Amino acid sequence: MLKPGATIGILGGGQLARMLAAAGARLGLKCHIFSPVADDPAFDVCAARTCADFLDEAALAAFAESVDVVTYEFENVPARTAEVLEAHRPVRPNPKVLALTQDRLIEKQFVRGLGVATADFADVSDLDALTRAVAQLGRPSILKTRRFGYDGKGQTRIVDGVDLDDAFNAVGGAPSILEGFVPFAKEVSVVAARGLDGAFRAYDICENIHEHHILATTTAPAAISDATARAAVEMTRRIAEAADYVGVIAVEMFVVSDAEGERLLVNEIAPRVHNSGHWTLDGAVTSQFEQHMRAIAGLPLGSTRRHGRQVVMRNLIGADADKWAQILAQDGACLHLYGKKESRPGRKMGHVTEILT
Repeated sequence: MLKPGATIGILGGGQLARMLAAAGARLGLKCHIFSPVADDPAFDVCAARTCADFLDEAALAAFAESVDVVTYEFENVPARTAEVLEAHRPVRPNPKVLALTQDRLIEKQFVRGLGVATADFADVSDLDALTRAVAQLGRPSILKTRRFGYDGKGQTRIVDGVDLDDAFNAVGGAPSILEGFVPFAKEVSVVAARGLDGAFRAYDICENIHEHHILATTTAPAAISDATARAAVEMTRRIAEAADYVGVIAVEMFVVSDAEGERLLVNEIAPRVHNSGHWTLDGAVTSQFEQHMRAIAGLPLGSTRRHGRQVVMRNLIGADADKWAQILAQDGACLHLYGKKESRPGRKMGHVTEILT
């Protein structure tokens, strides 16, 4: 159990690291940010900073010696980075989780191995494999790169009339995975935490709406049955325990409704605090950011109780954030700006939360 005054090392300096550092400060924990991007927003709120490449092993070693535990704000940290740091300090969540969630195929196989349902999928290593996979899973289906895709990047839909050669080129000819189409009724996510002692706490299941492949709004709680909510939490618990996970985890799921009722399919695992958990900053007793810092520091997990009848979080994308003055004038609006220097279309610049009583 770390004491106040201890230092948490965070790999990555974006908005998630920024909010983690702010949450850590409330607990008396200092944060040292390691990022190769000189103007990352987390540098504005941290106690120490290192601006160096993720593969600069001398810089990594010096960083490790200055902190008590290491975590990360995104899952595309090079595996070698985690290996170098683990030789010096605990890395939480553990590097095996990092490797697992960096590859969609391995992640899907892991989840299926736990008896948890996913969409049907097939490994696509080349054009011939894609042809076989489409014959197996049909159209429509979705081709995704196995690594590095997010917010709709690195994926393309395969529908009637789409040339498979063009589709494979659209994802750069990279090793990929083909997923069968899921006629889902809702997209939901479970944001939960597992402590160093194995304690587990989940927030209310939240319902997500995406626009142009980017999360637009999150509403908690999701409009699903109590039985489905319990099943979603149990699936997440099973995943976290099997991975010996420590920290906040988010599991994105599809809700499929048919004659037999609601059922769940796991879409993706995020081994970190997650955009769909931003509502907890204002809408829960303990935010996901504070919860993550508690977990990796070996502290007791906090209450996940929701404030109000319903909480709605809306992302501010690109020029949306320019309306900050109008948002501040709205009664009950909780504004969070990420301190990014440049606004671009499709870039997450902040979010606003409203608690409905």
